Amino acid sequence: MSKAGSITHAKSIAAFERATQVIPGGVNSPVRAFRSVGGQPVFIASGAGAHVRDIDGNEYLDYVLSWGPLILGHAYPAVVEAVSRAAANGASFGAPTEAETELAEMLIGLVPGAEMVRLVSSGTEATMTALRLARAATGRDRIVKFSGCYHGHADMLLVQAGSGVATLGLPDSPGVPAGATANTLVATYNDLASVEELFARFGREIAAIIVEPVAGNMGLVPPVPGFLDGLRDITSRHGALLIFDEVLCGFRAGPRGAAALYGIEPDLVTLGKVIGGGLPLAAYAGKREIMQQVAPAGPMYQAGTLSGNPLAVAAGIETLRAIGEPGVFEALEQATARLIAGFAEAASDAGIPVQTARVGSLFGMFFADRPVHSWDDAANADTDRFGHWFQAMLAQGIYLAPSQFETGFLSTAHTSVDIDRTLEAARSAMRQIG
Repeated sequence: MSKAGSITHAKSIAAFERATQVIPGGVNSPVRAFRSVGGQPVFIASGAGAHVRDIDGNEYLDYVLSWGPLILGHAYPAVVEAVSRAAANGASFGAPTEAETELAEMLIGLVPGAEMVRLVSSGTEATMTALRLARAATGRDRIVKFSGCYHGHADMLLVQAGSGVATLGLPDSPGVPAGATANTLVATYNDLASVEELFARFGREIAAIIVEPVAGNMGLVPPVPGFLDGLRDITSRHGALLIFDEVLCGFRAGPRGAAALYGIEPDLVTLGKVIGGGLPLAAYAGKREIMQQVAPAGPMYQAGTLSGNPLAVAAGIETLRAIGEPGVFEALEQATARLIAGFAEAASDAGIPVQTARVGSLFGMFFADRPVHSWDDAANADTDRFGHWFQAMLAQGIYLAPSQFETGFLSTAHTSVDIDRTLEAARSAMRQIG
């Protein structure tokens, strides 16, 4: 583990300069660029368990975990073995495999309301297709999303999005035609009145509500009591579908995902990240009568050359098996609770106001003096102080998400010693930025 004062980034700085010549902004996904926290990104060379090592040889405790998929940590032996075995048999076929069916059956057994599953390659693909399916199933055009919730970068969803859009301060995205978002309505997360108002005006035109049941792309913002139940009630009354976007929180909020955790059965659910074990894989799933409208069973078209890729499916099966073992998720949840409680205590001792949140193995912390329940609340957090916090922790070998508007993750590889080390660094960092 690198110690404070011993970290240098000369090779990463040079690598970033090289990357900017051939990759827009030097990165292949915006939040990686460290724009909101200052400095330049570290370039990772390898990962093992709870640790990553950069190209300068610095080692970090990793709480990003590839933005959530690595719930077992880096290079988990059973996952590595499964992927290697699959690769030896062929990386891709563009034809059905039995493993795809096995993974679909696993997901159906875990996720409430999932009676059929279609595998795809990315969360964006899953969400945009779920919405197309909702429109096909209802014969309606409008959708409702929530400000600060990010559902991928499809044109119709880049309206008041969180995640990297918020990090870079982009209100929307150039290149999105006005017509692409004309049927996208925006409500306030955790505010049922704002949803009721939209349905009062457009109820007969609304195909679906899409929501992160645990918002993780404006920082971690859990649902307030009654919010998700209210969405289920509103959609049922108006003949619209309820879509849970669990690409980020699925199998992170709980061992069966957020729908099971909160006792809500959505009409459709999108999944990703954890179900691929670190490889590109996502899915949309739902009730049989709705899913039967997907081609070739029905008329709604969606296809993908690498959908159900054998390597990703193998990694996903092993990951779901491992976190389903008795006591595994409970221990992970306890470790996450200890970590975020320690962050809150360190901030309090330093006289710094923070708001913390945890759901399952997801955690978040805002530098704010009032509770955060929506995007408006999150946007008022002290992003400058977060940047100083991030850099102070990085200097001590703790790698956190490089944005106030992202969520942190733990893995089963994080030990009590790792948590102790992190909290020691947190106390030091809070004193520095106080």
